[in-house]
Amino acid sequence: MLQEGPATAGEAQGRGRSPLLMLRDVGKSFSNGVVALRNVDLAIREGDFLSLLGPSGCGKSTALRIIAGLSTPTTGLLDWRGDARGRSDIGFVFQEPTLLPWASVFDNVWLPLRLRGVSREKAAPAIREMIERVHLTGFEKAMPRELSGGMKMRVSIARGLVTKPRLLLMDEPFAALDEITRFRLNNDLLELWQEQRFTVVFVTHSVFESVFLSNRIVVMAARPGRVFREIAVDAPYPRDEAFRTSTGYAALCREASGVLGEAITLGGGVHDDH
Repeated sequence: MLQEGPATAGEAQGRGRSPLLMLRDVGKSFSNGVVALRNVDLAIREGDFLSLLGPSGCGKSTALRIIAGLSTPTTGLLDWRGDARGRSDIGFVFQEPTLLPWASVFDNVWLPLRLRGVSREKAAPAIREMIERVHLTGFEKAMPRELSGGMKMRVSIARGLVTKPRLLLMDEPFAALDEITRFRLNNDLLELWQEQRFTVVFVTHSVFESVFLSNRIVVMAARPGRVFREIAVDAPYPRDEAFRTSTGYAALCREASGVLGEAITLGGGVHDDH
């Protein structure tokens, strides 16, 4: 089922947009007997910034891998709506930047286009545009070892977006960064999202990050992993430091924190993620 709590404004907020992808009764079990997901019904709509929020072990990353086609569900199905591009039109940003250590910033961003058979010369305008968009102009020839953690993640985001995907999947991309860098990257990600209006599914453990970024938060519970409740974040975009210090933001964080606490209690605590 979609949620165990009562319906929220989050569902109404998204109903005006066309669905991009529907997860229908999706379940995932592993050979060791662990049930990572059970009965997950979830609508991802065009233009959403949707965060999956929950404790370790609730199946957030498993759901993301299934959407990406990196894993297959044990039960249920993925219903791609609209045109037939579906899974071929996805960008993925992992928790670690996973850059090629022997390649420059330019060539790391080129990689997904290169895999599609696009020459370096032909890809150059798109690569330069994305490097500029993530504020790394002047670092095109730099090697990963010369970059800070935040800069490496900017390269990873540029690589994820250089193909102009319809759907961007992000698996806790800022979790290892310091708070100041994380805030800056949150701001820059929202700026990119507002400019290009791709759809985002963003996995996070952070209540504060999910409220700042999202228009919808899906809180998940563990044992087995399932959707617990959906929260609407009705605050307008663009969002900035004024929003971060507002009473509205604080109230939304309290609400999300309370729902997350319920989900953790229901799931019996925190354990290893899948």
